[in-house]
Amino acid sequence: MNFLETAVLVFIASFLLVYLTIPKIIGVVEYKRLMDDPNSRSSHKNKTPTLGGVSFFFTLVFALFFIKDWEASNEIIYLIPSLTILFIIGLKDDLVVLSPGSKLVAQTLAVAFIIANNSFEIESLNGFLNVYEIPYFLNLIIAGFLMLTIINSYNLIDGIDGLASIVGVVIMMIYTTIFYLSGEYFFALLSITMNACLMAFFGFNISSNKKIFMGDTGSLIVGFIISVLTLKFLALKPESYEGLPFLLENAPLIAISILIVPLFDTARVFALRLANKKSPLSPDRNHVHHVLIDFWGLSHKQASFIIGCFNILFVVLFIILGSKAKNLGMVIMLVAVVIFLAYIFFKYNYNFTTLKQKILLRRKMDSLKGKIEKPLKKKDKND
Repeated sequence: MNFLETAVLVFIASFLLVYLTIPKIIGVVEYKRLMDDPNSRSSHKNKTPTLGGVSFFFTLVFALFFIKDWEASNEIIYLIPSLTILFIIGLKDDLVVLSPGSKLVAQTLAVAFIIANNSFEIESLNGFLNVYEIPYFLNLIIAGFLMLTIINSYNLIDGIDGLASIVGVVIMMIYTTIFYLSGEYFFALLSITMNACLMAFFGFNISSNKKIFMGDTGSLIVGFIISVLTLKFLALKPESYEGLPFLLENAPLIAISILIVPLFDTARVFALRLANKKSPLSPDRNHVHHVLIDFWGLSHKQASFIIGCFNILFVVLFIILGSKAKNLGMVIMLVAVVIFLAYIFFKYNYNFTTLKQKILLRRKMDSLKGKIEKPLKKKDKND
């Protein structure tokens, strides 16, 4: 069976497995009353089933069994225990809220399995900012920090309907293309599997009558797979880049562009919290998707679609530039874009109390406006 046939079968099987099992998960969650209760920070108003990520876990495990013959090394042996650890800690956090420290320890353990595999070792940046060789211990630090950052950044953008799914689909489509062109077919199939899971889940996530959240169970697993794909991308050998449409030394910038949405949002939120003399882990509604909903009046679907389109355009732009431009020029452009985006969203730097007051005030004004307009319309009809 060739790669194309395998890819089609893996996608269809993964999609159907998630699509057919999520209604069962919704039924169990509702029966056991394990639904997510909305609070003052929530973007939803009704109790909603969570644990959608449970379907991601067993779908990935089944898929890994069938695509294992495509792996060039023994990566699958290291993926299974990491996925299991994150599944258990995510499931527990969805049922009984865990402290950030406990989750970080579990994530670190899961990441340790991956960076222990030599096939994920970043030996060189291939001339990016004139950096070539990377010592082994420095590689461990960089790889570990990179994976933990990506896992938690993706977890933080899972705040409105459809956003995590759309961003995840965009990232998986790009990595599927990259790994196919570079001849890393196992990771291309892994990307396709995760993409099928997200697409099947997306329909339920935006549904009005069969809604479900992926929860920490899902966001940790998806974030982990994205981090693994990113690390593998940066660890590719120079000969693997020959089929890719950008210069070898621009690979780190391409990786940043692929992950621009979760990385920019996390950096912005952490900076605002520190500026407000709060813990970076303290909850608020300062995320970009909250700004689009609370201040620009967009719906969840509209905000998710806009952010997803921005992610695609940003990646395409950097791939085009990365095919010819030197990395110093691209770094300058990346910094300029980030500063521009930060400036646009800086005026929405509100602490949670102020934001809540503004939202309530706007709702009262809309309600008062509606009450005034009704008598006027009746008067016009009588006249």
